[in-house]
Amino acid sequence: MNDRNDADFIVETDHLSRRFGDLVAVRDVSLRVKKGEIYGVLGPNGAGKSTTIRMLCGILDPSGGKGRVVGYDIAHEQEQIKQRIGYMTQRFSLYEDLTVQENLDFYAGIYGVSRARRRARVDEVLETTGLVPRRKQLAGTLSGGWKQRVALASSTIHQPPLLFLDEPTAGVDPVSRRAFWKEIHRLAAGGTTILLTTHYMDEAERCHRLAFIFRGHVLDEGRPDDVVARRGLLAAEIDLPDTSHAAAESLRSRAGVDEIEHYGHTLRVVTHASVDPIELLREVAPDGEPRKARVTVEDAFVSMVRAEEEAVEPPNGAGPRPKAEPSPEGRGPGAPRRRGDR
Repeated sequence: MNDRNDADFIVETDHLSRRFGDLVAVRDVSLRVKKGEIYGVLGPNGAGKSTTIRMLCGILDPSGGKGRVVGYDIAHEQEQIKQRIGYMTQRFSLYEDLTVQENLDFYAGIYGVSRARRRARVDEVLETTGLVPRRKQLAGTLSGGWKQRVALASSTIHQPPLLFLDEPTAGVDPVSRRAFWKEIHRLAAGGTTILLTTHYMDEAERCHRLAFIFRGHVLDEGRPDDVVARRGLLAAEIDLPDTSHAAAESLRSRAGVDEIEHYGHTLRVVTHASVDPIELLREVAPDGEPRKARVTVEDAFVSMVRAEEEAVEPPNGAGPRPKAEPSPEGRGPGAPRRRGDR
């Protein structure tokens, strides 16, 4: 990375790392976030997402590597960074004994919004976020979804060019999550760059670009469709009301099978690109009618994580295991395992 900040990027890091004693929480993370985009950092709990965010916000010093955020060095110019960003943490961090409007007033003052501008800005944010009917309600009495909405409003009250969201919808119901994402896209359309962490795979597909992080390092980075394509996977599904378990057991021993899943009476299989999943399903369930299925970001991510896990800890005490067959891009696919939230 050059010492100057490239005009196209609002976040740049090279080989960023962070240690806590003997624990390496982040290792060799290089990111480029373009101005005006929604950039997702995707990974399971403990992957290093929050630690990375805290370094970018100037809250934690990096142990190694370098980076620039909104034009400032993350190791030496943290205060300049803090003045120019918004940051929403995982946990609700507003004052529960203040009303919604009082919280917004307070944070407008903390972020340096002038008194002459403050009232108009608070009213504007209340209107755009749908909080007007709740402006006099104590923040502590709000539901989880409304609390998240107030937290987002407070972190953007000063109209920062860059907004960090650390797992912003954790524990929020599906309806509130959709409303929250509408607001995220509204902010991005207005020119705000958004960098968010999540372990929800459907949210990753809503981002313009994303990075897969596991065990503190980046597995892949790019547009969701491009990341999925590089993994070199195919998927198919079949409806088997009575024999899905037997078919699944038969598939587990087949070469090239990356994942097998049940969705009610539907059996879904994901394979490496050299194996046709439709033909496999026809072999194990000749009475069914298999159909092509879309390969998702979740399929790609779980495949990468499983390959990393098996490379470090091969099953049954075997020696180090190669990462399956390479994809057309030269990146090794790998073995399966899958989503805990379905």
